[in-house]
Amino acid sequence: MDMHGGGFGTGDSTAAQHVRLAGGGTAAPVIAAVNHHRDDLLIGEVIEISGSTSRLLLDAAAISALSGSSDPAVAMAGQVGAQVKVRVGNVWLLGSIRDQQLHERGEGLIVASIDFLGEGDEEKITGRIHNFRRGVTRFPVPGSQVYAATSPDLKQIYAADERAHVEIGTVYPTKDIRGSLYIDAMLGKHFALLGSTGTGKSTSAALILHKICELAPQGHVVMIDPHGEYSAAFKGTGALFDVDNLAMPYWLMNFEEHCEVFVTSEGRDRQSDCDVLAKCLLQARQKNRLAEGMSKITVDSPIPYLLSDLLNILQNEMGKLDKATSSAPFMRIKGKIEEMRADPRYNFMFSGMLVADTMTSFLGKIFRLPSDGRPISIIDVSGVPSDITGVVVAVLSRLTFDYAIWSRGEPQRPILLVCEEAHRYIPAKDVGQGQAVRKILERIAKEGRKYGVSLGLITQRPSDLAEGVLSQCGTIISMRLNNERDQHFVKAAMPEGARGFIDSIPALRNRECIICGEGVSIPIRVYLDTLEEDKRPASGDPLFSKLWRETGGEAEILERVVKRWRSQGR
Repeated sequence: MDMHGGGFGTGDSTAAQHVRLAGGGTAAPVIAAVNHHRDDLLIGEVIEISGSTSRLLLDAAAISALSGSSDPAVAMAGQVGAQVKVRVGNVWLLGSIRDQQLHERGEGLIVASIDFLGEGDEEKITGRIHNFRRGVTRFPVPGSQVYAATSPDLKQIYAADERAHVEIGTVYPTKDIRGSLYIDAMLGKHFALLGSTGTGKSTSAALILHKICELAPQGHVVMIDPHGEYSAAFKGTGALFDVDNLAMPYWLMNFEEHCEVFVTSEGRDRQSDCDVLAKCLLQARQKNRLAEGMSKITVDSPIPYLLSDLLNILQNEMGKLDKATSSAPFMRIKGKIEEMRADPRYNFMFSGMLVADTMTSFLGKIFRLPSDGRPISIIDVSGVPSDITGVVVAVLSRLTFDYAIWSRGEPQRPILLVCEEAHRYIPAKDVGQGQAVRKILERIAKEGRKYGVSLGLITQRPSDLAEGVLSQCGTIISMRLNNERDQHFVKAAMPEGARGFIDSIPALRNRECIICGEGVSIPIRVYLDTLEEDKRPASGDPLFSKLWRETGGEAEILERVVKRWRSQGR
């Protein structure tokens, strides 16, 4: 094959010359065989080097000759997304092909860009790559020969090292190389799981969480589940909470969360309402016996108070007003509190039974302290009225963060907070309702790892997430994304060396994902394992063709539904 008009080189490698000069010896036949095999895999040469990306000139004939290989990695040689290797001294550099185009001269030549993934040493006798690591110490020079990577090469690269890890699937394009996630690196710097609806996102989340729970049966995972999908998946290994048994006391809310629930006015009125609430709430908290021995109590202190006390204080303060001051703020807050007390939908939070000091037991059951063999708590917020869902998530997230801050100096119990449908709670716009939850989740994303709080974000619309949150996630697990704006966002958040992988995001199959960042040694494309039926979330799509053939019993269905609907019970 003629690359520069003067031939591609004789295929005569330095090691082979050494063998001839040494006159044979015991290792000579082995090394000669290794080099002969390597020359069979020669597919091109380096023509341009620039930082992490470089350009190659590939021989189309050599690539098509390898396409029939029984080794799937070799059969993919030269294709976009395939791995190639280049030798520099006694080190092999590995790269991933990002894009290709025909050479202007044609003649069966292809120009390709590659992203370097890392480097590994070569074993002298077998020629295998070992001790693979990220990053590049020395770059090749133009003219260096490029070889197809084999399955044994990929095995060495993708093989998990001694760090704690979980296997979640098979590395593409191989059939038997396992893809692993390093748990400490992944949880230490947060992770995001992205994918359009129907790509298997919920099942993948369940798979990863099941594997983590198997590895760490004494773990502490809190999963916020807005659709009630995950209870089915964690019946055996999780503690399941919904509006019937959550019993989250209203007095655990801080002042900002109280304002989101009790203050309904907008604009200038909102500020005066919040001032009134702050004054009265502080008095209500101070009435508790717990407050007697404490010198410093604020509106944010999680001290129980009675709603009836708060209403009485509002009434008394209103009585002290002079004629000029409007009583409207007091009336608005009072009206809202009475309305929520009377509405049975809010009982899980505002019931009169929740006044006792249950903070210790509430934190214990939510954070699984101790875990009692059930390391994950699934908090199903699908039954929570939509106007306070954001506040409930804010309280749970803030308790996680505050617990981590106030427990410094104690034996550490790191907590993983997993937030499904994250774009609802950390939206890109910073106006309107739901700012408390946005602020606390952004704060966890930025500071959580210092205190041992890890954040897992699951979303189908990464472009709707607040800017900067995705870039705080050290590991990104991306399934197929159909929307171009979402793809662009993920590209921006992924590390430089993974850009070639990103281009295949629109072409991924269901249950396939690309993982890059801290949780993997180099970016990988993985076909995820199948989950057993009883461990899957209840998120399957309805089969219209099958269900629309069934009929009968509609009157009874309607009657039962209306009854549940009216009583607001599930």
